[in-house]
Amino acid sequence: MSNDRAERLGDMLSRLSEADRTSLQRCAERLLAALPKPHLPDNVVLVAFGGGKDSSYSVFFVRAMQLWLWRQHGATFALRVVTNRQAGMPAAVMANIDRVYQALGLHDDPDCQLLLVDADDIRGFTADAPHSAAMLDRNRLDVLLTGHRTAADARPTFCNACNLSMVNAFGLAAGHDGGVDVIITGDSRQEQRAYAVWVNRLARRFGGARRGGGGTGFGGFLTSLDAVSQVYFAEIHGPGPAVEERRITSAVPPALLFFSIYDETEYASGSHWQLLTEFLGFRFDELAFSFTESDCANPALMAHLRGLKAERMFGRDYAEGLAEYAEFAVGLMRRKEFPDLLVDMMTERYHGDGAAARLRRRINEFAWESYRLREEQLVCMVYAPFAGCGAGLDRFVTREHPAFAGRLARLHEVLAGTGDGTAADRDFLTEVSGLPLDRLRLLYHGPAPAAGDTGGSILAAVLDGDPHKAVITTRHASAGPQLTELISGR
Repeated sequence: MSNDRAERLGDMLSRLSEADRTSLQRCAERLLAALPKPHLPDNVVLVAFGGGKDSSYSVFFVRAMQLWLWRQHGATFALRVVTNRQAGMPAAVMANIDRVYQALGLHDDPDCQLLLVDADDIRGFTADAPHSAAMLDRNRLDVLLTGHRTAADARPTFCNACNLSMVNAFGLAAGHDGGVDVIITGDSRQEQRAYAVWVNRLARRFGGARRGGGGTGFGGFLTSLDAVSQVYFAEIHGPGPAVEERRITSAVPPALLFFSIYDETEYASGSHWQLLTEFLGFRFDELAFSFTESDCANPALMAHLRGLKAERMFGRDYAEGLAEYAEFAVGLMRRKEFPDLLVDMMTERYHGDGAAARLRRRINEFAWESYRLREEQLVCMVYAPFAGCGAGLDRFVTREHPAFAGRLARLHEVLAGTGDGTAADRDFLTEVSGLPLDRLRLLYHGPAPAAGDTGGSILAAVLDGDPHKAVITTRHASAGPQLTELISGR
């Protein structure tokens, strides 16, 4: 193990510039001074690894610090790495993670613990670990119910529940197996502070602070976010087991510290391209690399939904809607300073003869493999016909399923719970939506989707201030006038 560590550290350092090596050593000494336990090996350090390009470099950097301190002091801290898996992560992401672990020698090092979180299930990482059925069911319901509440607004539909799950995975990993002492983050202190202030503001605004009980440190933050989570999921799912299943754990060590490597690792991925693609074996898969995400295929689904909306609701070409989203998302990539190589790769993918048809087929395959959703169910979500006492039901059924147009009154009765309709009526509603009848009735008795909603809902509050949105120019009819529309996504 000593020889392997020495050789691996030498190889890793050779991949860095002199300035990067200096930053690494400075950061390692800062971490050493921050570790709370005097005996170096007693300290456990946690880092999250989502499988994307930036977190791959972060894991490389923390592993290099671990080995550098071992070389300097003859001992080092224990490293715990956690991956929160969600349905939008294709197998290519897990393969990228595994290649990074192999390149860094993490699988065989006794001072490294690799964890995988699916929903609330925490276990050792294996690249081919089967998906947890609970995680898949949870993700599917969250996407469908949020999509129907927001008329498939991309960012809340796919990201809100996922972001809450990601923080929960932090808490689970931080409290697992005796807990950890330090969490390493790539966020700056200002970013950490701003996020904490935002969460506490939401907790106060929506009454969560009364239930949360306050508290300081990371545990207090998790308690406040749990309060927000309960309000959020009660709005999406209604009160009941679904809210309890999505609670955020706050059982973490009370003295847990956060340590930022932001100042030493702020970089553009293009500056470490060879390290990333050659040494770490990172591959930009067609679906796993989607616009601003390199560890999630959900942005491709977001583009697909825009294409479906253009085709089915606006009477335009699917390709036009796809191009609208691509232009918006490529703009996000440029704002995030993605390398031109990756921007060009994404631009080429969404343009050219046959691109729209090929992507449509591939994304539909992914939607079924990951969420068990068919295109007709995604079309239904785009219309969002059930919310607000079925405000959009007549339009949806008349345009998409005219054979059921004569049954509209009965469909309304079934959804309202004032009538049972026929088995065919009930089967139609559940098949076309992908949702059970009790969830459809929850939508029916809830508010209708409102574009650009700035009202009092927590859905609107979460999206308010989110930078991942922009105003685009579009048309809501094939020969209609140009309009502006606010869209969100990744």
